[in-house]
Amino acid sequence: MTDGTKTTPIDRRSFEPPYAQLARSIRARIGRGEYRPGDRLPSEAELCSAFGVSPMTVRRAVAELVREDVVVTEHGRGTFVKAPQIATATFDLADLMRHLANPEIVAHILEARIVSAGRRAADKLAVKEGDHVISIKRLLLHGEEPVFYHSEYLVFDPTRPLVEAELATTALQDLFSGASGAGLKYGRLTLHASSFTEKEAAQLGEAPGTPAWVLEHLFFDFDDRPESWGRFVGRADRLSFTTTVGIAEPAGG
Repeated sequence: MTDGTKTTPIDRRSFEPPYAQLARSIRARIGRGEYRPGDRLPSEAELCSAFGVSPMTVRRAVAELVREDVVVTEHGRGTFVKAPQIATATFDLADLMRHLANPEIVAHILEARIVSAGRRAADKLAVKEGDHVISIKRLLLHGEEPVFYHSEYLVFDPTRPLVEAELATTALQDLFSGASGAGLKYGRLTLHASSFTEKEAAQLGEAPGTPAWVLEHLFFDFDDRPESWGRFVGRADRLSFTTTVGIAEPAGG
């Protein structure tokens, strides 16, 4: 390096590849503010010299940082640190997973019956409005306390074991795999803010109109056909979502 800052040596005995160690070292320097948004990183030759690595290792490390949207490479000019991009921020569902992984939260079936598909359920499940679908309503409880209200619709097919598997589901985590994952290829999750309807509020002991989170799920089989669609509704204060934009220096430096 040309700025006199001490580099982190590459550990040749580590299971972590040299390019990943180099990328981590550069990332840490960005997190400490040694490289600021708009700064040009040292050249390939400078990085090779400073860390004792090959040009290929440097290129792989830079490619990793580009993939992470940390830096950008401009042909003929070099590699530059990117400013934090709020538009690319992503949020995980760690707070929701805290509920999913809690074995004390169980699903109590309130209703299970065959109904005529309304317009929205028909659109989601790719069936005709008025076709038979299976409606299941659940209350998710932590002890005696209601946590989430779950409304689900499934394609009606009496020859398939999907319904039996769904009715046997009592763990909250299993609900997100859709019949414990049997015969399912993938799912889509949509999270949005809402407010409790009178029915939802009554089940959860809340006032109608109270702010709520709604998590919709749509599961598909291996023929890419919709198989089940449902909604989890819970109080707005039960879930929070946090992310970091840019690179923060790890705790402890």
